[in-house]
Amino acid sequence: MLVEMVDSQAKGIVHSAESRKFVAPLALTLFVWIFLMNSMDLIPVDWLPWAAGFAGVEHLRVVPTTDVNVTFAMALSVFLLTLYFSVKIKGGWGFTKELILQPFNHWAAVPFNFALEGVSLIAKPISLSLRLFGNLYAGELIFMLIALLGVWQLPLHFGWAVFHLLIVLLQAFIFMMLTIVYLAQAHEHH
Repeated sequence: MLVEMVDSQAKGIVHSAESRKFVAPLALTLFVWIFLMNSMDLIPVDWLPWAAGFAGVEHLRVVPTTDVNVTFAMALSVFLLTLYFSVKIKGGWGFTKELILQPFNHWAAVPFNFALEGVSLIAKPISLSLRLFGNLYAGELIFMLIALLGVWQLPLHFGWAVFHLLIVLLQAFIFMMLTIVYLAQAHEHH
């Protein structure tokens, strides 16, 4: 079901069958990877650090996506793939023309176009990484606050875990969809 869901999303956005051979498996991998990393937040927040303390580890961050370095590395890899396919499909000059001649196709607007498109290009990996990081970090903080309640944490932990499961799925889906969209834009000819 998951493979069909990702494949249907990729078919709706990426029109070239050749391009989908790369984009769909990448999107599926990112979805599953992010879902599994985010799902680690459903383990009670004090159990893994407590177990790691016995192994001599003083500080353990349970959920990898609550570290901005992890989310930025994933977003940067998507960004580099987007740049690679943009240059490969459109050519170096075609990609440059896309940066300097859009939205206004006039030589006098080149500096404005480049500034506008440059900000748009750089904003993609930053927003992709910070969206995932911020939502999961906030969820982990709420789990930590619930853990401070001691014995009374279990009913609240269960309630937040059910809601958080929706957030985990949604964030994995959003990252996957934006990856498909960015790579589809890279594969489009103008």
